Amino acid sequence: QVQLVESGGGLVQAGGSLRLSCAASGVTFSNFAMGWFRQAPGKEREFVSQINWSDLSTYYLDSVKGRFTISRDNAENTVYLQMNSLKPEDTAIYYCALDHIPPRMRVGFPINWGQGTQVTVSS
Repeated sequence: QVQLVESGGGLVQAGGSLRLSCAASGVTFSNFAMGWFRQAPGKEREFVSQINWSDLSTYYLDSVKGRFTISRDNAENTVYLQMNSLKPEDTAIYYCALDHIPPRMRVGFPINWGQGTQVTVSS
């Protein structure tokens, strides 16, 4: 019933910025988390970031900390990922995710997924 729609992916030069958006619909949970995963060719999916709706706690993959910032729009159930100082290693398909048990997202088992948006960083 929960649907997630991502947008904002594209091609950017190394050192540039992109802003990903994910809008959730059909959400009935009173407390939940939204976040982002990514998967590069030939590699496993990895956790990137999340934000908890109740207290705005945030979590980041070590390699993106200080470069990426996650935020929310509570009125529209939308999460954003501002990506600055992008590197070619950030190239991947980025997937939005939502879970009503926030700790479950960080260990890689969210229950709701978007279809993904491609981010490509050129050198």
